[in-house]
Amino acid sequence: MTVVFGQIVVGPPGSGKTTYCAAIQDYFNKFITDHSSRHVYIVNLDAANVDMPYECAIDLVDLITVDDVCDNLNLGPNGSLMYCIEYIENNIDWLLKRLKILIDKHSLTLPPPYILFDCPGQTELYTHHGSIHHIIEKLLKNLDLRLCCVNLIDSYYCSNSSNFISALLTSLSMMLHLELPHVNILSKIDLIEIYGSLEYNIDFYTEVLDLSFLMKNKNFNKDKFQPKLAKKYKKFNKLLCDIIQDYSLVSYISLNVQDRLSIEKVNNTIDKANGFIFGHLKNDDLSQRTNLMSNAYGVEQFEYAKTAKIRENYTFADDEELED
Repeated sequence: MTVVFGQIVVGPPGSGKTTYCAAIQDYFNKFITDHSSRHVYIVNLDAANVDMPYECAIDLVDLITVDDVCDNLNLGPNGSLMYCIEYIENNIDWLLKRLKILIDKHSLTLPPPYILFDCPGQTELYTHHGSIHHIIEKLLKNLDLRLCCVNLIDSYYCSNSSNFISALLTSLSMMLHLELPHVNILSKIDLIEIYGSLEYNIDFYTEVLDLSFLMKNKNFNKDKFQPKLAKKYKKFNKLLCDIIQDYSLVSYISLNVQDRLSIEKVNNTIDKANGFIFGHLKNDDLSQRTNLMSNAYGVEQFEYAKTAKIRENYTFADDEELED
């Protein structure tokens, strides 16, 4: 049986999950005959996603839609989306059957099949609700997929310290709840300073450095609408930072979907996480051997080099200004 690799693409609403899936599909399928190492199929698990910018192989909308649930069960948009995910969990055979047909019909003349699961934007599905976790378990058990969870977080959350702590907690909860190899991504990195300059260097956010600096930041505990409330939760915020650092699991890589080099960097990280780089190594392919060693040892030897392009292209404050 063919070993099939893939990604579970998750994240809050508006983080760019669908755009990311379209970019990955375009990246690998556009030059499929000569250059691509895989053929990408996308499975849409968002029952509210009816206008997709990519070619969809399997669509949950064919089984159930949010509009139908709203009309027939009198639920709101969020409740309807939750119902749809629980519905596909209870009817998982519908999805398994179509995935088996997709894999079996995959042409041997094409590169290996690679499946992206475009998931809804309800954060609670990945932090504490059980349906997505159960769906993943059944996919792994019945189809023996090699999956990696790709969590997209809008880089906007770096513009404010309290928002960044919220993003860190969300990412940590997802990692613990979904129990998959996990890659966290700061999406829309080209817009990272659209709401103002960052309080620290970009590597502070990607590597999740000493969070005590957030607590010392003069703007962290200021709230012009509720100043007493901000002061009241200072100790609480400190404890949240301590929890995040005690686990020491969360870090981010940056992504600009309009930059093919950025997509390649992200993809190399994911390939190492889900094992694709090891599972499809050809004995006579020197380029893949080189890519394997690059993933194992890391091409970028210095932390500064990892974020140099972001600082040059997308941020405007130099180090001295940030230290002040």
